[in-house]
Order: sequence, then structure tokens, then C-alpha cells
Amino acid sequence: MVNLILLTILATLFFIITAWRLVTYLQILSLQGFLLFFAAYLSLSSMNSANLLFILLETIIVKAVAIPFFLSYVLKRNNITREAEPIIPTFISLVLMVIAVIAIFFFSYSSGYSIFDNLYFVVSLTTIFAGLYIIMSRRKIITHVMGYLIIENGVFILSLAVGNEMPILVNLGILLDIFASVLTLGIFFNRIGDVFKDADVTKLQSLKD
Repeated sequence: MVNLILLTILATLFFIITAWRLVTYLQILSLQGFLLFFAAYLSLSSMNSANLLFILLETIIVKAVAIPFFLSYVLKRNNITREAEPIIPTFISLVLMVIAVIAIFFFSYSSGYSIFDNLYFVVSLTTIFAGLYIIMSRRKIITHVMGYLIIENGVFILSLAVGNEMPILVNLGILLDIFASVLTLGIFFNRIGDVFKDADVTKLQSLKD
């Protein structure tokens, strides 16, 4: 069952790198949050009940509901609906994604390391790659934030594979970073949204001290 959830998360990555409607990004982020909730429940069932409850609540409330809802508010507040014209064509993006999955899969199964479950390792590194790729290939600041959140999901998946004690420690530190980043960028958007309606990172070059 966990393997099916991980493969579903992997499939969402191919969909998100080809999407240009920002509401689609939010829907996928929310879906990944729900999938991670079930993955955490199944993977960490032997963990201390209090720690497991914290992780499950954090995952379902923050990843699946709160952050997508907050980013949806930011999009509506600044009237942003779509990503700008792609820096890299969609077909090339898909090809690069396939190459990344194959390379990570080959490395995972040929390295011989036993500390990580191979499927966790493949899906987590592919998720991190997808997040980095979105940050590098998209123009809008808000999309970069979503790319960062996808990276965090990849780190969370990796933490599920290393034991029943580590996830809460890893996720707590990253969660605080996400909250700080999202809230700061929310204020940032509210302040400059009227000036830069498209919130394109290339236009930040024109800002003066």
C-alpha cells in the first residue's frame, strides 16, 4: 500500500512540471499532503503514539490544507492565475524528468546502501529534483515557493525511510522554515502586488535600494 502511495506521488510530479495554471500546483500540493498523511501513518505505525499523532496532524493540517489555502489567498489577492511563458519547453521538461527518474533508480539499486528503502529513496530524490527544477524553470515568485514546498515533501519522504524517530525532528525544523518563508513572501506579495501583478522574478531586477 505504501508503495502504491509513493508511486502516485511520483506520478503527480510528471503532471506538475507540465502545468501552467497555478491552481493546478495548489491542487497537486494538497493531494501530495493527503498522500503523505497516509504514507506516514503506514510507515510509522510503530512509532510512539504522541509523536505519530503530531506528525499526522502536521501533515494533514499544514501540508494538505493550511499552506495550499494560504497560497490560494495570495494568488487571489494579487490576481495571479498562470505561470509565465516557459523557460524550457514542456516536452524537454518531461524528457529531463524521465532521465532523472531513470538515473536515480539506477543509482539507488546499484549503490548497495541498505539504510534507505530503494523506492523511498527514488521517490524522495525525484521529488527534490522536481522542486528544484520548478524553481529554476519558472519565472513567478509564487511558483518558486511551491517548488520549495515540493522539495520539503521530498525531504519528508526520505525521513520516513530512515526510522521511526527521525521524521519528527527533520520535519519540525523544515516546517518552521516553510512557515517563515511562506508568511514572509505573503507579506511581500501584499506589499508589491499592486506594482508587479505578474510577480515575475525577472522584474525584481528593476528594484532599487
